[in-house]
Amino acid sequence: MSSSTLDASAAHEPLPAAPTKGYWHSVFGRLSRDPVALVAGLILLAILLVGLLAPWVAPVDPYATSMLSRLQPIGSPGFWLGSDELGRDVLSRLIYGARLSLLIGVMPVINAFVIGSAIGIVAGFVGGRTNTLIMRVIDVFYAFPAVLLAIALAGALGAGLINSLFSLTVVFIPPIARVAESVTTQVRNVDYIEAARASGARSLTIIQRHVLGNVLGPIFVYATSLISVSMILASGLSFLGLGARPPMPEWGLMLNTMRDAIYVNPWVTVLPGAMIFTVSICFNMLSDGLRTAMDVKL
Repeated sequence: MSSSTLDASAAHEPLPAAPTKGYWHSVFGRLSRDPVALVAGLILLAILLVGLLAPWVAPVDPYATSMLSRLQPIGSPGFWLGSDELGRDVLSRLIYGARLSLLIGVMPVINAFVIGSAIGIVAGFVGGRTNTLIMRVIDVFYAFPAVLLAIALAGALGAGLINSLFSLTVVFIPPIARVAESVTTQVRNVDYIEAARASGARSLTIIQRHVLGNVLGPIFVYATSLISVSMILASGLSFLGLGARPPMPEWGLMLNTMRDAIYVNPWVTVLPGAMIFTVSICFNMLSDGLRTAMDVKL
């Protein structure tokens, strides 16, 4: 066979198909081009890493007290960010507090995302009386503001970290369930769902293969927007004595224990509040960027 024949046959061979980018690949690509969301994510990642590496990063023991060194100002020798009312290093307590504060801020939203999504998807997919019954129970929780409901639950259960996590989980289940029910109702009667029903597929199979992939994205984006609220509520419970207990290094609890010293050393006392504010704003910015990146119309 001549070389010209080989060249001609090679010219007619189909070229290998270019790899197609998946949906999540494009989402992360758009998110990486959002400078605000990128900076917010990097700040949160840095805070998380510092908290996880606290035993190696913190300059001193966060529980070590010294009454001779109490309420030292920022920049004092041995106390870069000052000391609290018991002479403990504020910088070390802020570093160790990142782990606990992020835990009680993120875990309730994760728990509520799993439970609320399951409740909302079942209510939206089944419809009828089941939907009415579930959603009317969910509506009962909307009669109470989130702050008052969290305080009431935590107060009834008693102070403690586990009880505050449970209280915040209960607070965030209703809004996530409502969003899950809404988006599930929108996709329940689309053509491919009706085709799956007509083929005899079970409801659980339809939910797993056809519903979850279309509804989890919007639910997840909404859940991320609740993390900043959870951070503030968790810190508020600790500030009221219903969350973390002394001597735990938690930002809300630090605000509570140092509030009497605000007129003596105000800059040191506002540092935990500044950390709560920074983390909450970063979660909000990251959530906004994620919502924009997941908009398939872009």
